[in-house]
Amino acid sequence: MTERETTVLNRVQRAILRFEDALLVGLLTAMILVAAAQILLRNLFDSAILWADPLLRVAVLWVGMIGAMVATRYDKQITIDAVSRFVPQHWKFRLRVITDLFTAAVSAVVAWSAFRLMMGDRADGGLAIAFVPVWVCESILPVAFAVIAVRYLLFAVEHIRKSGASEELQ
Repeated sequence: MTERETTVLNRVQRAILRFEDALLVGLLTAMILVAAAQILLRNLFDSAILWADPLLRVAVLWVGMIGAMVATRYDKQITIDAVSRFVPQHWKFRLRVITDLFTAAVSAVVAWSAFRLMMGDRADGGLAIAFVPVWVCESILPVAFAVIAVRYLLFAVEHIRKSGASEELQ
């Protein structure tokens, strides 16, 4: 890969990361503002925004899924790691590759299932909030799980390289 291609790839990657961060911050800010408005309207004016509660439920889904994407960006998700403490160092990268591939496979299956769910709901034509279709609200599911699957495939490749480098040192 040429230096120019690498530079373009890095710019695209940075733009995607900034978009994820901006979307997450924007959604959280909107959720706080809508929830605060809803509380004030209910307590002070004995009124409410009719679509606020369903919107907040959907926003929680979106924030959770985008948060999961951001967590996997830096490989900072929750892990349970009892096995790697008891294996030799050169096996740790191999176990990590297996874990990464398993996570990528599960995420890909969930992404496919979420896509099928979304398409089924699109065909049904139901509405979630006012005029917003259910499938639009669910659209974050296949996207987020696909992103997570791709990132774990990339982590597996990275750990395969590290595994090869650690074997060369021995």
